[in-house]
Amino acid sequence: MGFDVRGIRRMAADLRDVAEQAGPVVELVVRKTALDVERDAKTLAPVDTGNLRASISMDVEATDSTVSAEIGPTASYGLFLEVGTSRMAPRPFMGPALDRNAPAFDAAMAQIVDRFQ
Repeated sequence: MGFDVRGIRRMAADLRDVAEQAGPVVELVVRKTALDVERDAKTLAPVDTGNLRASISMDVEATDSTVSAEIGPTASYGLFLEVGTSRMAPRPFMGPALDRNAPAFDAAMAQIVDRFQ
């Protein structure tokens, strides 16, 4: 009994082609969403001195197989404001900024999937 791998090899080649074509588009969507989340987080961040707002930034990294974004404050107290402490109620700004932009991101990714099917 034999096993024919020609179909599997062709499918793997097709998947590589789709990844090469879709990769730059996915990176653009991730970058735009990261910028939008950063903008909204700065708008929603509690302001006293302005240090927290000024410390919010984003970074997008892309490799051959992944695209990721990191968005958040570098101010050490940002997490305490976001989630609260035993003595301070939460004043979230990152979560709501992400929630605002998630539907547009999901829709854009769905369009990419539809485009490359």
